[in-house]
Amino acid sequence: MLSDYTAVLTLAMASVAFSATAQEQPVPATEVIEITGSAVQLNREIPAAVTSLNVAEQPPGLRIDAAELLGGIASVQADSRANYAQDTRITLRGFGARSAFGVRGVLLQLDGIPLSMPDGQAQTSSILLDEPEQIQVIRGPLATLYGNGAGGVIDWRSRAPVTSQLTLKAMGAANDTSRLLLQSDLVGDDQALRLIGARFRTDGPREHNSAERDQLALRWYHDLTNTLRLVLRIDDNHAPSLQDPGSLTPADWRTDPTQTFSRAETFNTRKSIHHQQVSVSLQQETLDNRWHVSAWRGWRDIEQYLPFAGDDLTSSGAVIDLQRQFSGIDAAYNWQLVLPITATLGGTIAEQKDRRFGYVNDFGQRGELRRDELGTVTNQALYGLLEWQPAEQWRFLTGLRYSAVDFSVDDYYTNPVNPDDSGAQDMNALSWNLGLTYLVSDRLSVFAARGRGFETPTLTELAYSPQGTGLNTQLGPAHSQQWEAGLKWRSPALRAQLTAFVIDTNDEIVVDQSIDGRTTYVNAGQTEREGAEVEGNWQIASAWDLRFSATWLNAEYANGNRLPGVARRQAYAQLNWTSRPVATFPLQASLIADHRSDVAATDDNSVLAPGHTLWDLALSSQINWQGLEIEPWLKIHNLGDRDYVGSVVVNQGSGRAFEPGVGREIQAGFSVRHRW
Repeated sequence: MLSDYTAVLTLAMASVAFSATAQEQPVPATEVIEITGSAVQLNREIPAAVTSLNVAEQPPGLRIDAAELLGGIASVQADSRANYAQDTRITLRGFGARSAFGVRGVLLQLDGIPLSMPDGQAQTSSILLDEPEQIQVIRGPLATLYGNGAGGVIDWRSRAPVTSQLTLKAMGAANDTSRLLLQSDLVGDDQALRLIGARFRTDGPREHNSAERDQLALRWYHDLTNTLRLVLRIDDNHAPSLQDPGSLTPADWRTDPTQTFSRAETFNTRKSIHHQQVSVSLQQETLDNRWHVSAWRGWRDIEQYLPFAGDDLTSSGAVIDLQRQFSGIDAAYNWQLVLPITATLGGTIAEQKDRRFGYVNDFGQRGELRRDELGTVTNQALYGLLEWQPAEQWRFLTGLRYSAVDFSVDDYYTNPVNPDDSGAQDMNALSWNLGLTYLVSDRLSVFAARGRGFETPTLTELAYSPQGTGLNTQLGPAHSQQWEAGLKWRSPALRAQLTAFVIDTNDEIVVDQSIDGRTTYVNAGQTEREGAEVEGNWQIASAWDLRFSATWLNAEYANGNRLPGVARRQAYAQLNWTSRPVATFPLQASLIADHRSDVAATDDNSVLAPGHTLWDLALSSQINWQGLEIEPWLKIHNLGDRDYVGSVVVNQGSGRAFEPGVGREIQAGFSVRHRW
């Protein structure tokens, strides 16, 4: 697929000759980032590969898939499989590739509140994707300071309301897909209130693929003083019906990628999710110091039907009934020790309790009990960060984090053939980072960093043993050594960064086998990842700009086989044209090319999902009419109507390794906003 790869690079570089004579134009506002409670800094000063992207730079869309917000970010592989029962699969520099569903090995946050559980697992379906205004992605050694998630950090950031307004959004696409959102912002002198309600319905592109999701959110911002702010967040996300059409064998995918796995209908495979969460944050910033305290508590109920009976007495069943409670508190204080040195000290305590039941799947009906247990995870951590500017051009950053993660399972389902499978396992590690930045000029900076991180298995991954029953006590944490070096360039017309990295991991957590929704894991010895990435934004002329990224990643086991689930090459180019402001109908058009090389689906690399290049076209406008702000948009996904594999299921024991992507699809929508 070399021609596909070069097609994207051609689009990304086609503007070179044109821009040689173009005058430099301003790029978006200077990016800032925030790291583990420290003061906000310029991206160019941080010794790390960091992406700070405004969501408005992404093409318009339905905002039902987290991949819509992550497109074009270097080293991020967001697999959109249009299976709403399984959620978006996200990998970062190859971390998280083992995930059969949800996110592993990559920490997710929203406004500083963790979306990842204490054991490291996360789901993006609980995020109201219209809310974030900024996305920050931290890769490499610096991400190790966030603890149990060595691959990286994805931090979504929203903005408090600044004016009172009422917003209505309506969106639709093929397969009876519709989404409605209503948002009200009320702003007073020292406080603001935001209420959001969203409704999503679809029949899906395949049989047995429908989904329903309703989301409610409340945000309250209260400025207690000029420097002290209280933020209260309440979320209620309810998905009562998420059908699961299942993955396909390579042969079935080639015959008809729109078909559905036969046993999906036989056993009525589906999932329902009810996620509720409340959090409160208190934060203060003065000239000399900055601190925050955040606390959260949540409940997540899941019922899932798998495509088999699970009726054996030693089985764990094939109807999963999970009732999860989670809570935590995080606090950090940042202060200036002496004039070029600042320090941050913080700590986190978090806990999750999973009450898990398993029942026989009696052809889509809940049968007899086969599992009854309580799993508990506690995560305690202390971290510190030191920033030093020994000279005007030098920036030095180092940090330590000690994490202790304890797992325990109490088994309440025992009988003569199913013994007591209770057990416990404790894991702890010291993570560290050391980085240095040199500001060569006002436009160019170079950096180098090294760090050590760790990643524990999740409670779900510990739940099943490759042989026998009970907690998989043979599964331990993975430890990674990371090196990276790069340069960052910023001029009025071009913002870009180039990074090379090497990651050595001992005891990598990988899939042992995955059969019909049940997956077991093992530690795989040593793996190595080496790669390079480039990304940037180029203002070619007043009406033209280009956002681009490319990633090369060689992720291998010690025996030379590729790590499954990871693409070696990715490239992205988004060419935008904006019309000059006219009376009432300004227009923006975007042509997007997204390339991915082939992906191994098995450890022995015998099954490969073919590479592909997708082309999208998006149009949007902003119209002011009688005090209303109207923003219509239109998007055509997969212009060439290409068959492609959206995601792979790693080491799928029954051969169903391919999850088909979506064919050509027209999406459209509009928003209406009234301010007062």
